[in-house]
Amino acid sequence: MFSTGTDPVPETSGIVGNTVLIPTRFVWPYGGRRVFLTGSFTRWSEHLPMSPVEGCPTVFQAICSLTPGLHQYKFFVDGEWRHDERQPSVTGNYGIVNTVLLAREPDPFPANLIPETHGSRSNMDVDNDAFQRVVTLSDGTLQEAAPRISEADIQLSRHRVSVFLSTHTAYELLPESGKVIALDINLPVKQAFHILYEQGIPVAPLWDFYKGQFVGVLSALDFILILRELGNHGSNLTEEELETHTISAWKEGKMKVRQIDGNARPFQRHLIHAGPFDSLKDLALKILQNEVATVPIIHSSSPDGSFPQLLHLASLSGILKCICRHFRHSSGSLPILQQPISAIPLGTWVPKIGESNGRPLAMLRPRASLSSALSLLVQAQVSSIPIVDDNDSLLDIYSRSDITALAKDRAYAQIHLDEMSVHQALQLGQDANPSFGFFNGQRCQMCLRSDPLHKVMERLANPGVRRLVIVEAGSKRVEGIISLSDVFRFLLG
Repeated sequence: MFSTGTDPVPETSGIVGNTVLIPTRFVWPYGGRRVFLTGSFTRWSEHLPMSPVEGCPTVFQAICSLTPGLHQYKFFVDGEWRHDERQPSVTGNYGIVNTVLLAREPDPFPANLIPETHGSRSNMDVDNDAFQRVVTLSDGTLQEAAPRISEADIQLSRHRVSVFLSTHTAYELLPESGKVIALDINLPVKQAFHILYEQGIPVAPLWDFYKGQFVGVLSALDFILILRELGNHGSNLTEEELETHTISAWKEGKMKVRQIDGNARPFQRHLIHAGPFDSLKDLALKILQNEVATVPIIHSSSPDGSFPQLLHLASLSGILKCICRHFRHSSGSLPILQQPISAIPLGTWVPKIGESNGRPLAMLRPRASLSSALSLLVQAQVSSIPIVDDNDSLLDIYSRSDITALAKDRAYAQIHLDEMSVHQALQLGQDANPSFGFFNGQRCQMCLRSDPLHKVMERLANPGVRRLVIVEAGSKRVEGIISLSDVFRFLLG
């Protein structure tokens, strides 16, 4: 298990003469290109290179064998001397340096050296904040010690977020330039999904020429339901009919269906939309209450609402970006921002052994059928599912938007959902478009349980990132998931 800065490695200590050497792990979790470690144990003359942790490229570690006693150390990051503000420190001959006290035996990090979490910190470019500290209980077991936050601080933070969202409007979400793609409702379904794939978008508003208004949206979920309908031997919709089946015909047929997999869930008959001067709070609540991913921002200068203009597709990620931008330089006004995500009621976590009240986390093995993946996406009402190995370590992720890759070259006509595995489906999509589904070079957007809330929010504020998979450092074992909806339900109380 990792600690913020140092942690004795649970291995047999080396012995030089009568001196016991304790293997000790040093961690720099704040990013960088080249990170080195130096300290009193190297006589401050040797710089030891630190290596990125597998699965967490912004977390660096190094293991040194140290003698028992008090040691001082510092990090050399991209040509600058740095120290870990969350670790014990003193001012010495080399400026501010961190300290570590090692007992004669490789005990866990002493509880009396665990620093308090301060409300104010410097604005470092932190991608992975401090790992959870560990304390030793009376029975010798290890338990994570998460900083506590009072209910008063939570309510204060929620109030300030609510005030901000109530006094800012959807107009602030509009980009300076860009394009919004809308589809004619009489367009063939097959052609519509090909457009979604080619444009790399998961959803598009629908325009009814005869009514002169926007009447709905077409999303990847529609394509999933259509593919499942095609795979149903009792279906009236054939692959040939899909070539001419219009979006309008599909939507009309879908609205007659009141159940999905036996669960009553009526579809909206009217378009959920908002105006440019609606508050961000009302917009966020509209998205949450209607369980939609996006809400079109529509404006009409006519009193009767004619000649509407589609200005933007608003999403929770855009609203979250506004929150992050506003509080970035005044994070002290929101006490919850510095809290690790494991210390606040947020997200869905893998139930611990013996827990019966935990909600199971939807995960799949790569050999699972595509049919089971699509069914799980619909039943669990989630945007993506982690793909894990037999040890529950994260391998990949399958998202609703991945399904649109099957629209290319009519790939859906050559496959059987029950016979194709999730791994094969992902490979098919990546072969067709190697960059499809990637963000910042990664398909799987991850975080650690020790990451502070503000860093999780900043990652989720990026377009296309709707869920973060919480993994264990090193092993990448899935520990939970945090979604955009989770964050907003927490912030809005």
